[in-house]
Amino acid sequence: MSLKTPKLTIVGAGPGDEDLITLKAIKAIEAANVVLYDALINEALLKYAPKDAELIFVGKRRGCYAFQQEQINDLIVTKAKEKGHVVRLKGGDPFIFGRGAEEIDYVRPFGLETYVVPGISSSIAVPAYQGIPLTKRGASESFWVITGTTKKHELSKDVALAAKSTATVVILMGMSKLSEIVKTFCSEGKQDLSVAIIQNGTRANQQVGIGTIETIEQVVASKALANPAIIVIGHVVKERAVLSSIYNQITKES
Repeated sequence: MSLKTPKLTIVGAGPGDEDLITLKAIKAIEAANVVLYDALINEALLKYAPKDAELIFVGKRRGCYAFQQEQINDLIVTKAKEKGHVVRLKGGDPFIFGRGAEEIDYVRPFGLETYVVPGISSSIAVPAYQGIPLTKRGASESFWVITGTTKKHELSKDVALAAKSTATVVILMGMSKLSEIVKTFCSEGKQDLSVAIIQNGTRANQQVGIGTIETIEQVVASKALANPAIIVIGHVVKERAVLSSIYNQITKES
């Protein structure tokens, strides 16, 4: 029987760029006995795990689940009691559509110590990498972050509420619902509102499509954009050209 204290640390791995992970997250991975990691994390981060740590992929790829959520929950408990410290490595921030809170709620009755290391959310970092500010004086006073697909595989009703506002709207996991999103914004007379779709944001293979509510589906088709992607809707998208050129200049100078 293991003498190590069974514990779970939920770790946010950031949006994809290997460098966008916190020092605290790296320290957690370095102290792991087991790492359970998702499909959206940059696997280069696994190099921080000890050589004798067990690495288990539990994510989803191409519509196939390696594990169902219930199985992941059970695996966390089993591995923690067997080996000690389990790190659950999740893309972005684990408390923003990452189901981190659900996993903590599940394991606590089994006596596991639980910790959370926040991550840089893709909802904020991915637009920033493209020079798109989610808020900007004169363009947007607030922003919504919405899941495009609910537990029932339907478009979130919050999209319709957001479409009535003047806020920037960031939709995660929404590519399969793009047509419905377009119709929702068109019903509010916002056919000319700017849209950016960013695939594999912050990674070397990122791709971007810029258009309007009226044209974005054609842009997606022409550029063959697909998941994983983030949809950004709002006047701030038009700020991209100026700010991205500033960002590129800063990058060159550094």
